[in-house]
Amino acid sequence: MDTEFAFTGLRSGAGPATWGQSAIWDVVRHLGTDSARYNVSGGCPLPEPLPVARVAEIVRVLLARHDSLHTRLEFDGSALRQAVVGSGAVPAVVRSSPEVLPAAYDLYHELQAEPFDPLSELPLRVGLVTSGGLVRYAVFSLSHTASDGWGLRNLLADFSALLAGRPLGEVPLQPLEEAGFQTSERGRRRDAAARRSWLAKLDRGPRRQFPVRAPAAPTFPNAVLNSPALALAMDRVAAGLAVNPAAVLLAAAAAAACRLTGVRDAVFQVVVNNRFLPGLAGGVNAVAQEGLFHLAGTHEPFPGLVRRTFGAALSAQRHAYYDKLALDRDIASIRACDHSCFVNDTRGLMPILGYTKPAPAPLSEARSRTTLTWPVEHEPRRNTTFALDAQDAEGSLELAMTADSALIPRQDMARFLYGIEELVVDQALALGAD
Repeated sequence: MDTEFAFTGLRSGAGPATWGQSAIWDVVRHLGTDSARYNVSGGCPLPEPLPVARVAEIVRVLLARHDSLHTRLEFDGSALRQAVVGSGAVPAVVRSSPEVLPAAYDLYHELQAEPFDPLSELPLRVGLVTSGGLVRYAVFSLSHTASDGWGLRNLLADFSALLAGRPLGEVPLQPLEEAGFQTSERGRRRDAAARRSWLAKLDRGPRRQFPVRAPAAPTFPNAVLNSPALALAMDRVAAGLAVNPAAVLLAAAAAAACRLTGVRDAVFQVVVNNRFLPGLAGGVNAVAQEGLFHLAGTHEPFPGLVRRTFGAALSAQRHAYYDKLALDRDIASIRACDHSCFVNDTRGLMPILGYTKPAPAPLSEARSRTTLTWPVEHEPRRNTTFALDAQDAEGSLELAMTADSALIPRQDMARFLYGIEELVVDQALALGAD
């Protein structure tokens, strides 16, 4: 059953788009049929079943709290603006099934596969699974122009708090308010500092990280390494070397790339959450942007590389809040190094229906359950050598890689992904993990 959750009397207004909205819009509008892959979706069970009408009331509270959920974008051919609408309706899909969790997974994938048009529709769809006439599971699907993975986590946290009758925290900074900061003198200084840092790094890195190996292909292959062993080993290596797991992943990706090409500098665009300004931490909005990660000497022994990666990642995070369209103009005027490789660590950020962590097991046994699949072919992406996503999976960790096969043929994609697993698992074993 398809229905709508109508709302009225909410905040409204219009103004310039935020840096995050503009950056995501500029990417998604060029993706064509691939744009739905950028949807931000997740869900959770209801602790106590509720009528659909009661869930609709809770959704209206969320809409009132987060303006991004009732914001459309406007584009006049040169400038992007945001328009917050005070009245409207959010689409809701209701599925009835006695098997709640399988139905929730199906509904999640259904909503995740449906692209958004942020110029003509609101950026939120709700899915509900009912049994016995009551809602047992809720799924939220958002356009990436409205929220990133951290925002989705905040939305689900607010939803869970409302279900439990707990008070919500301070009202977060709204996108129109964020745009006001960005156009202020302080915001312009922050933007200028970030762009200076980017340009300095782009002047130092290698001109090409992956040489051309084959003719251009009409599609980019997508490979997915599912590794219970990597999920176990990442945390163990991070604890043993006193860094965070994200640094372990970045170091392994840098070292695996060096093994393929012999190029000893790694330059990756890494996604940073950017929730450092007051009021942004609890927001549902598109704030995450890419920081530029540059690491030289990637051929050194892995423990030292991991420790140096931690510092290089902090530098990337410090300068990841900026006007991307202005940065693109800056880059077009210089001879920049290769910055066409992307790494996005989404573990724990996009709740995919309650995946569980891997059960403790010997790493050798867990590694025997690693699989590599090739689920889909994507349309070619502009200025992209590869995009690597680390994401949660049931009892495992997945590395999903999309690459230009003219630069990284399929066999090298496989070597790269297995190489990351090998580096991390071997280091865990060297630290005494079993």
